[in-house]
Amino acid sequence: MDRLEHAKLEAIKELAYGASHEINNPLANIALRAQTLLRDEEHPDRRVALEAIHQQAMRAHEMISDLMLYARPPRLEIESFDLRELLAAVAENLAAECGRRNIRLTTSAPADPVNFRGDRQQLLVAVKAVVDNAVEAIGCDGAVEVTIPEDGTCPGQTSVSITILDSGPGISAEVREHLFEPFYSGREAGRGLGFGLPKCWRIVTDHGGTIQVESGTEGGASFTIELPISGAPGYEPAS
Repeated sequence: MDRLEHAKLEAIKELAYGASHEINNPLANIALRAQTLLRDEEHPDRRVALEAIHQQAMRAHEMISDLMLYARPPRLEIESFDLRELLAAVAENLAAECGRRNIRLTTSAPADPVNFRGDRQQLLVAVKAVVDNAVEAIGCDGAVEVTIPEDGTCPGQTSVSITILDSGPGISAEVREHLFEPFYSGREAGRGLGFGLPKCWRIVTDHGGTIQVESGTEGGASFTIELPISGAPGYEPAS
């Protein structure tokens, strides 16, 4: 049964990838033509209409790119980097949006470098997706904390974790069960919309890692990304 389910999943992934690739071509054409027409258009109403066409085409393109990544992610580009820099990049990327929503985004990490070998760009996308999800769940006026524990640099560690804690409304048991499914529709407060969390799950599992989710009875949620320092496919021990 497991082999059959795996085969079905692989067939769905191939269908999703092929369809996404074909849909992207006309979308790119629509976006390009709208942008071209905008250059010479002076009528305000027509400009608004063309801008809407361009924005929606680009939005669809972004969703399809996420679907393609989920169905057939690119090969991991393994490099050495400091996980603290990844947290700083996420915070910088989302600073403006958090400021607009009055959400306090903080990071906490050991004083010493947290050296790691993995795909820096893909892991940046994964962590940002979870923080994005937390921000959407909060809406306005709250806090998100991204943490690497102090023991992340201890000798003999076989894994390192990144925890994203938010002050949102929490996650129900029903939603939690389907949290990493693309376009799951029975959700509240923005949890799991689109491909953010499924994309994160795919990237983390491709690195040989796991994601644990906890939610308090009075609200708030915690996502912990656990990544192996060694022993995962494509990995060498971090220096």
